[in-house]
Amino acid sequence: MNFDEYQRYFADILENTEKYEVYHNDAEYLNYTKLNWSRMNRWLKKFEPSEEMKACIQRIKDEQHWIVITEPWCGDAAHSVAQIYNIVKDNPFIDLDIQLRDTVPFLIDEYLTNGGKSIPKLIIRNDVGHDKIVWGPRPAALQTIFEEMKAEGKPFPEIKEAIQRWYNEDKGVEIQKELQEALKEY
Repeated sequence: MNFDEYQRYFADILENTEKYEVYHNDAEYLNYTKLNWSRMNRWLKKFEPSEEMKACIQRIKDEQHWIVITEPWCGDAAHSVAQIYNIVKDNPFIDLDIQLRDTVPFLIDEYLTNGGKSIPKLIIRNDVGHDKIVWGPRPAALQTIFEEMKAEGKPFPEIKEAIQRWYNEDKGVEIQKELQEALKEY
């Protein structure tokens, strides 16, 4: 789906929860989704790519297919997906496609992180469908923090709070740096 379709899907979950078994039967998933709707919309309004990131994206003149594997309940995705959308939305050579992790064709199975289905995942393919860049599930600096806290046995609520605080303080700087660096090689 494109980004607008993803937003409609996301909103429909919140408006018609009974249609979606996982959200209807699991209050925690629904609560995450409500929170993520707010986070995503805040980034859509407030996140502006840096001049360097804009220039990097404007240099792309060959057709590219950017696929983001995500789910509305994912806290990392609430930040990254909105930022990625704002980064690419004005380049007509970039087709942004949103794929749900837990829905056929289960593309995530080809892009596991340490054996897990961590999201979001960004796959950048060229015009003939070859993967050129795979990014995610979060900026490398935050991934390190996550892995260290997990290894230390920190409780999940504490990890989630540290992750959210990091995203709010970073303001999309690291994802832009990582994408610019990856796109240099491409």
